[in-house]
Amino acid sequence: MTKIFLLTIGLLFAGQALADGWDALRQPGAIAIMRHALAPGTGDPARFDVDDCATQRNLDDRGRAQARAIGDALRERDIAFDAVLTSQWCRCRDTARLLDIGAVRAAPALNSFFGDFSTRDVQTRDTLALIDATPGRIMLVTHQVNISALTGRGTRSGQILVIRRTGDGVEVLGDITIAP
Repeated sequence: MTKIFLLTIGLLFAGQALADGWDALRQPGAIAIMRHALAPGTGDPARFDVDDCATQRNLDDRGRAQARAIGDALRERDIAFDAVLTSQWCRCRDTARLLDIGAVRAAPALNSFFGDFSTRDVQTRDTLALIDATPGRIMLVTHQVNISALTGRGTRSGQILVIRRTGDGVEVLGDITIAP
């Protein structure tokens, strides 16, 4: 009985530690990593071309509104970023631009490997190197598979995980979800 009670209390505290992502984002060394806003569907069409948005799965009206709302929420809380880095996929670039929280720079390490999982480990290492090489507070806009590989956690469209770099990876400090 005592072990079950302690386990339950531990889980409650762990849940609370992740409950307020806004506070977590204010911690020294905190990094925001966001799954692109709502873009209905899964993966990309067979004719996918990273340079042609017409061949990709893109944000819909709800996704564009969600990205704007997330940017508004960040600005309302005076949370600024020194760097906004994004996957080259249009749904990520559009999300990053619609956040309107700073200049957006493409970072190939954040590109999806959904269609080729053989690049997972290399891209995850490259993402860690990108984090290490980027000073200040960082916002990364990327894909579910990339976030899961980096953090071990899944995300919903538009969800932000607040992470901090550790010696061998990252730890999740909190999360922020604003519904579409």
